[in-house]
Amino acid sequence: MEVILIQDVDNLGSAHEKVAVKNGYARNYLIPRKLAVEANPSNLKQLDERMKQLQKKEAKLMAEVNKVIEVLKSAPIKIGAKTGTSGKIFGSVTSVQLARAIRDQKGYEIDRRRIHILDEVKELGTYKAKVDFGNSNEAEVEFEVSAE
Repeated sequence: MEVILIQDVDNLGSAHEKVAVKNGYARNYLIPRKLAVEANPSNLKQLDERMKQLQKKEAKLMAEVNKVIEVLKSAPIKIGAKTGTSGKIFGSVTSVQLARAIRDQKGYEIDRRRIHILDEVKELGTYKAKVDFGNSNEAEVEFEVSAE
């Protein structure tokens, strides 16, 4: 029997996928638990429509992500830090401070867990960080640490 999965099912497939399973497994487990529906013509038509909508939504999201990446790469982000007389920073610059600077200077809210600073920031200067947007979309962002 062929079914269309509504949700991800371990060892079987992911959501919106058409799979072949045994009749008993479909009738006694997948369909009653609302994990799948039978692959009849009307459900297949709904699946096609749903996939078109998902593709449009994904394309719109990708356009937005590319716009954010361009804005982040346009100019380095400036972060102020307290320093000693030798130019070393008290503490270090973290992804929390970088996320806050992006929000204040560029106007985009980025989760701090998606920001990975490549080098340890202990002195004044220019550094790089990677911002992960998911779906293998990453942007390398420059930020400048200056005396406060």
